[in-house]
Amino acid sequence: MNFFRCLLLVMLISSVSHSSAERVNSSEAELVEDSGVVIGEQDQIDGGFSSLDGMLHWAIGHSDPATLKEAAQDTQKMSMDELQRRQLELKELVEKLKMPSDAQVMQIAIDDLNNSSLSLEDRHRALHELLILVEPIDNANDLSKSGGLRVVARQLNHSDAQVRKLAAWVLGKASQNNPFVQEQVLEFGALPTLIKMVNSSSAEEAVKALFAVSALIRNSIAGQDMFYAAHGYIMLQDVMSNESLDIKLRRKAVFLVGDLAECQLQNTEKAELPIFNDRLFLKSVVDLIVVLDLDLQEKALEAIKTLLQLKSLEPLILRDFCGLEGALKRMKLQLEGLMADENKRDYAVDVESLRGEVELIFRQNLGHL
Repeated sequence: MNFFRCLLLVMLISSVSHSSAERVNSSEAELVEDSGVVIGEQDQIDGGFSSLDGMLHWAIGHSDPATLKEAAQDTQKMSMDELQRRQLELKELVEKLKMPSDAQVMQIAIDDLNNSSLSLEDRHRALHELLILVEPIDNANDLSKSGGLRVVARQLNHSDAQVRKLAAWVLGKASQNNPFVQEQVLEFGALPTLIKMVNSSSAEEAVKALFAVSALIRNSIAGQDMFYAAHGYIMLQDVMSNESLDIKLRRKAVFLVGDLAECQLQNTEKAELPIFNDRLFLKSVVDLIVVLDLDLQEKALEAIKTLLQLKSLEPLILRDFCGLEGALKRMKLQLEGLMADENKRDYAVDVESLRGEVELIFRQNLGHL
């Protein structure tokens, strides 16, 4: 682009209203349509523009024709030194119009979190930004490599419950289906802290902490070993058996039990853990199938179905101590009542099918004794 066009661009953009500029920078995917000029994703990079030509087209489309003519005339009268000075101004303007990359935004957020004098509001904002940015696996890996997740893990010990909740949420999001990040976060020693956080008086903090625990140990043998060593199964037992806790927390707990049992099934070379024959632990799972919440009941049935496939599980414990046989019968009556409700019928039918499957497997196991 020659000097004339550069300078014209500077003068044009300076004449464009602030509100128009905000419209363009508000979204990378947004299309700006005005004066017959369309600027879309193909003309923008990182929220800015891919070229000076793209910016020039945008400026023309947002300028008054009279302003265009006046700018052109003024530009032709300028000296070479003035043109060069304006070109430098243009370069600075282009940099200002470009949005920072994900990596830059994450680094800014981490720098903020490292600032001990940062206000609570800004600390919340920084964690919210990271929560969005760690969703893509590449971003999560980059944040881990840069040491950013270690900084987030330190927020788990913050005095503010909202900060702790958001930090747990970020760690959970980053760790989901990501062995590299799982390994890194486990090395930070965050797991025992998260397990303790599940006992928080704040339901939201407890739910996000359990979410993070699940994300960290899912399909991770090392993570599960740490979980058992930290007596995480006792935490699960306490959550499942406490009727006063948030129902979402109890759902997550029993879902994790099923997930751990499934992992045990898939890793046949690994010795089966004694907790799967712990009477109190198993009873806390069985008792959930008569709680009047279809989602919770379904998750409990799925967990029991998987547990019944473990070779070390003693069916007599489920029958004599846990009362599984009676619980399944009571659940059947509950579901028959729900089937009379038109709004719940389909779901109840599906759960009844699962209940019948669990009952059949249980009877088969008893018959083998």
